[in-house]
Formats: sequence, structure tokens, C-alpha cells
Amino acid sequence: MPRATTKDYYQILGVAENAPADAIKKAYRKLAKQHHPDANPDNPKAAERFKEISEAYTVLSDAEKRKQYDRMRRFTSFDDFARSAGVEQRERGFSFDDLGGGIGDIFSSIFDFGRGRKRQASQRGQDVEHSVEVSFRTAVRGGQVTIDVPVTEECATCDGSGARPGTSTTRCPECNGSGHRSIGQGAFSIKRPCPACFGRGEIATDPCPSCRGAGQVTTQRRVNLRVPAGVESGARVRMSGLGERGPGGGAPGDLIIKFEVQKDRFFRRRGLDVYCTVPINIAQATLGSKLRVRTVEGKRVVLRIPPGTSSGTKFRIPKMGVEKDGRIGDQYVEVKILVPPKLNERGRELIEEFAEIEGIKY
Repeated sequence: MPRATTKDYYQILGVAENAPADAIKKAYRKLAKQHHPDANPDNPKAAERFKEISEAYTVLSDAEKRKQYDRMRRFTSFDDFARSAGVEQRERGFSFDDLGGGIGDIFSSIFDFGRGRKRQASQRGQDVEHSVEVSFRTAVRGGQVTIDVPVTEECATCDGSGARPGTSTTRCPECNGSGHRSIGQGAFSIKRPCPACFGRGEIATDPCPSCRGAGQVTTQRRVNLRVPAGVESGARVRMSGLGERGPGGGAPGDLIIKFEVQKDRFFRRRGLDVYCTVPINIAQATLGSKLRVRTVEGKRVVLRIPPGTSSGTKFRIPKMGVEKDGRIGDQYVEVKILVPPKLNERGRELIEEFAEIEGIKY
């Protein structure tokens, strides 16, 4: 029996199976920029390739979806999978719903198996997941950012038919109007959307100029996003009704924002506390000093360094950390003594004199 094939998301993004999250994100950004339809106006396949790349990233960037995908991917054929799940062949054909335990739902959500995309009277639009980078300071204190989100939705010019307005469509010869093609054979055949008609069951005799017959377009949607105070990398927020437009006038999907907090050159974060390192010289450490230290709010506070301070000593500034859920962390300042790489003649004389007083041999 021929083996049924599925999309290899790792191959689509060009990354290894054990690639870390940052490598997957880097590969996605590079490919998305390269294959974005706006950057390839003369390539009718760019939209489909861009959609494929986005689909792969949506799965592999989500830890739970990736775990499920990897588990499914280990089955080299649906014969093996069916036997391991205890499914018997039936003359009526194979359905993922037979597997029970939610496995069929998992397959359908990840691989989009089992149904063509033939147009219905009204359907809810797809959710869109988008990663947003925010600065360290914005993540700590919260704020507003404006983002552009790529959204694939039904073409408004042809209402998703793929045909130029005023022209007709004909039955797709590849799928005979069913909107889907079968993969595999016998009891374990599965259905996928027909690539010729994009699952509509019909093809345009005169393609729509806006979508080039695809029935879908990718647009940039500008969104004003409120960043909650104290947000961390990996946190998600759902924005209702800002996803893809629903086919046939259906309700739009949701926009799911995934936050990625940029590293700061000065500050570090541990829970609600903020840490930073400030250099001081030998004289300041020995005799004591006062330092003006920057906070995440951009203010300057005066920090007193007592005489005889050792390198690595930490000083606490209360209530200058991360504010979240009614709690505020602290800021910790670690001092680091810097030794001058070179001394002039007078400086060396003073250090040698100090060494003699302290009985230090050198």
C-alpha cells in the first residue's frame, strides 16, 4: 500500500528537527520576507508559498502544537498509525474520527485533513497568530505599540470565487467539482483540498485581477496594541474579531499576539526584580562614593557606596522593579571594581606606597 504523505514543516522552514525556538523564528522571518506576496507581485505562487511558511511557523513556534506534530510525524505511514491505535479497516473508508480520544481533532487542527474548502454560506474566519517584539522597558512598565499583521483572507473583489467580477466559473476538471483530492488508497485514503481550485470545486475562466484566481489575498492590518505591564516572553493575548475575515460573510477570527521581550544592554530581569551592574574604580570602592543610577522608568537615583566595598556587592533600591498584578519588585545594583589597565608614573608611585604600608609584596 502506498504511504500517505503529510507536510514536513521542518523541511518547509529549512531547520533541523531539534532546532531551538529562536532558530525556527529566524528561519521564518527570512523566508516570510523573501516570499511575501507584496515582494513578489509577478509570482502567482508567492501567496501559496507564504501561506505554507506561515502555517509551518504557527505549528512549530507553539510548544504544545509542535509536541503533537512531532508525535504524529513519527508514524511513517497511516498503516502504522492505524495499527498502533487499534483501528480496523472498514469498507466505508478511514476517518480520523474513528481514533477517538481527541486524536482526530488533533490531526484535523494541525494538518487540515479530511475536508475540502468548498465554499459554505457562512463560516468563521481563521485565527491569526503573530509574534511581536517589545522593548525591555515597555514590557516592564506597559505601553502602546502599533504593529502591522499579515492576514490572509477572502478576496473582496471577487468575494472569494477567484473569478473576475461579472464572469463565470466552471467545474474543476482535476477534482470534478468535489473540491478535494484523495491521497493514498483503500480504507486509509484521506482527502485534501484540491490544489487546482483551492478547494472551491470551481475554477475561473477569467481570473480575478486582485487575487490572480486564488480567491484569497494577503493584506497588512494595522493594529494598536496595548502591552500589559510586566509581560514576559511567550505570553499571549487574544484580540477578538481581528483575525481573518469569515468566508461567506461569516464572523472574523481572532488575533493572537505572542510577545517576545528584547534584551536590554543595562537591565536584567528575574521575576519582578530588575538587576544591573555599575562599574566603580578602586578609589570609590576604598573611600566610598555616591553614584547616580538609572532606573527602568528613566529616572536617576542616588546610591551611596560605603568605604571598603568589595566587587560584586549588591545594593537594593526598593520599588523600582517590575509592576504586575498590584505588586512591585525591587532594583538590585551590583558594583564591579574596574582596575585601570595602565597607570602613569605618579599613579604607580602611589599604589606602590600603599602596598608598602599594607605590607603587600609584588
